[in-house]
Amino acid sequence: MHDPVPRLPSLLEAVLSVGTDLELRATLQHIVDAAAELTEARYATLDMTDPGRDGLRGIRTAQRPESPEPPARPEPLESPESPESPELIVPIHVDDEVFGDLRLAGKRAGPFTDEDEQLVRVLATQAGIAIGNARLYETARQRERWIEGAAAVTTALLSGESAADALMTVAERARRLAEASAGVILQPTEDGGMEIVTASTLDDPGDIVGTVIEPGSPVLEQLLGGEPVFIDDSATDPRMTTHVRHRFGPNMMLPLQAGGRLLGTLALPRRRGGRPYTAVERLLATQFASQAALALVHAEAQHSRERLAVYEDRDRIARDLHDLVVQRLFATGMMLESTQRRSTGTGDTDKDVHAMLGRAVDELQSTVQEVRTAIFALQQPPADAPTTFRGKVLREAAGAAAVLGFQPSTRFTGAVENRLAEPVAGRLLTALRRALAAASRRAGVSRVEITVDVTAPLPDGRPGVRLTVFDDGGTGTTVTWRSPL
Repeated sequence: MHDPVPRLPSLLEAVLSVGTDLELRATLQHIVDAAAELTEARYATLDMTDPGRDGLRGIRTAQRPESPEPPARPEPLESPESPESPELIVPIHVDDEVFGDLRLAGKRAGPFTDEDEQLVRVLATQAGIAIGNARLYETARQRERWIEGAAAVTTALLSGESAADALMTVAERARRLAEASAGVILQPTEDGGMEIVTASTLDDPGDIVGTVIEPGSPVLEQLLGGEPVFIDDSATDPRMTTHVRHRFGPNMMLPLQAGGRLLGTLALPRRRGGRPYTAVERLLATQFASQAALALVHAEAQHSRERLAVYEDRDRIARDLHDLVVQRLFATGMMLESTQRRSTGTGDTDKDVHAMLGRAVDELQSTVQEVRTAIFALQQPPADAPTTFRGKVLREAAGAAAVLGFQPSTRFTGAVENRLAEPVAGRLLTALRRALAAASRRAGVSRVEITVDVTAPLPDGRPGVRLTVFDDGGTGTTVTWRSPL
């Protein structure tokens, strides 16, 4: 046996090198490289007992001159020059468990000695400590990422997203955190199956959305029961029955469940041949799914409260509208009574009476138009963007109200929905925006009236649409826009 003291500096340098990096893959590579350099071995590998535990597949190997890339699967170490060259195998223990075997072969100056074995065993002891620290660091870092991801999802869901956007937010964030090929949300169907309703993928989701797990599938009972399902290979697992299963490998299917209510399932498949999920990843993803489900429930409750607030506001608007209509009709009635008295008691000319009656009729028509417009606005779904032309005009008027400080009056004449084609409607909305923007820049504007008339012919007699925007700024400004139908 040779005295290992002369090689003590090399050993100390090797021991220090294996603890210089907290990232697990880098730590393993340091161990392999240090062992090869310490023993002057041409080949060094680390054959892990349970590669799936840390999400690492195969063995780590030092760079071989003959092979620029390490092998993907464990292979016997043999020197090309001497196939019978003996190996030096030293186990590495982490927390009283065998992490793997450090295997060395191809020593440049003859066979391995007892001194080599002693040095490698010292290195293996330090390697076990370094691997344990790297595992703790990796676990802490993973927990931090998943916690931050869950917090980001909660913030996004409570910011007022629609139901479809909320599900996509959960699927997208989970896919990134899990380093999965796809993140999909499945929801129960009426016939007892489950359907993919949302998919976030690295590539085009293609025909993933709409895929159905039919009733009777072996995995369905667990999913509907709110149990997580972990799959090593989706393509070959007999429990998987969908037509897209052949695209994926390792998979986690996690219940989105809160308060005993199953909202759906979050599935996170990786590519075929991808690394398996570790126990830590499974735990963190399950916790993320529970947090996301709770956030979805809170978001739904918040949306319900917002809808209730909208309905209460509509009740207020209806009361205000009622008061306005009553006041205007009462004033019109007074005008007609006055006209009647004057026509019978003062001898006014028929021309004057006719003019006053005409104004009364116009006022009544204006009131009816405003009532119809208000009723139409109240019938719009509170959370949906308007899809009709009337709704789009009202939306432009509401947008201008935020700048003007008051709501413009809007009137429609004729069957605008039936007679106004899409290209013309688009140009009209553009002209309306410009007119409202100009009105908002004028001083002294306290009233804006918008009129859309599809019964007004063009000067050449062709059927047309006329937009009129009037504001009372200064001496009053009227903007008129026309277009053939």
